Order: sequence, then C-alpha cells, then structure tokens
Amino acid sequence: MRNGQTMQIGESFVGEGVNAAHVNTVLGHRDGPAGTSWATALATPSAGHVPFVAVLRPSLPVKPMTLFVTKAAPANDDHGLLIWGPAQAGVAAGVADAVAEGSIPEPDTSTHVLIAAVWVNPGADDADTVYRNNREATRTALANGAQDLPLLKDVLAASPSNPFYTPPEERA
Repeated sequence: MRNGQTMQIGESFVGEGVNAAHVNTVLGHRDGPAGTSWATALATPSAGHVPFVAVLRPSLPVKPMTLFVTKAAPANDDHGLLIWGPAQAGVAAGVADAVAEGSIPEPDTSTHVLIAAVWVNPGADDADTVYRNNREATRTALANGAQDLPLLKDVLAASPSNPFYTPPEERA
C-alpha cells in the first residue's frame, strides 16, 4: 500500500453458471475507514446478512482478518451451507494465496483488515466448484486491488456486458 490509510478495492468474477463466484474486496488499515467499516459491519448484522470472520479452519482466522459479507441471503439450508462452507473456505484460502503471492504485504497482515463481499448463487450445486471459484475470485480481486486494476483505458474501451445481461446494441 502506498500509505497506511490507502484502501485497495478489488473485483473479480470467476466461473460460469450457478457455481460462479463474484467477489469484491476492500483492504485497508485497521485505524482508517476500512477498519471502521469492518467493525461496524460485524456489529450490525441484518436479516439474512450476518457478516463473519473467514477462517482457514475453526479458531484459525486468515490474516489479514477478513470479514465475509454475503451478497445473497441464504435461500435455504443447502445454500447456507455453500456460503458457510466452500465459499467461506475459498475466500480464506484466496486471502492466504494473495499474501503468499505478495498482493498483500506480510507486514500488512497484522495492521490491515479485509472486507470480502461474496455472491453465492442460490442455485449453486457443486461445493468443490464453489470453493475453487471463490478461492480464485478472492485471490484475483486482491491482486487487481494491489495493481489498481482495471486500467481506465480498458474501462473506457469496454462495452457493457455481464453473464446476466448484454444491451441490445452490444449483442453481436
């Protein structure tokens, strides 16, 4: 990070269909706005959206301390298990990967916090794919944030399109 108060914001979409992962990340110093947001989100859950600390295994949180925030309320027990199980494990592993690769400098793991906003489709049906996609999406979002991606020239050159909609004038 350029200084202790700089936030890194990242985004990544990995996979296809119902098991795809969409992760947004906010990484910043505990003493700055990211730390305030992290603590506020943890202390103020809302119906269906209960932020929790991502762990590699019980009682071993990933570092930097990562708050997992689901973008979709659990639709049923199976969906909830995919959020709390493979998606959460994938996010934790992706954070560890980002530290190992240098996207998050090791000294920042004790001074910074991370918020990961995670989409798990209510129709998801493959735990292993959900895990792999969330791991890669988290790692990539953090790498993108560290590199300040996307480049503005790429944004300006892009035509709107996503897996759920492409405007008629953009369709080939």
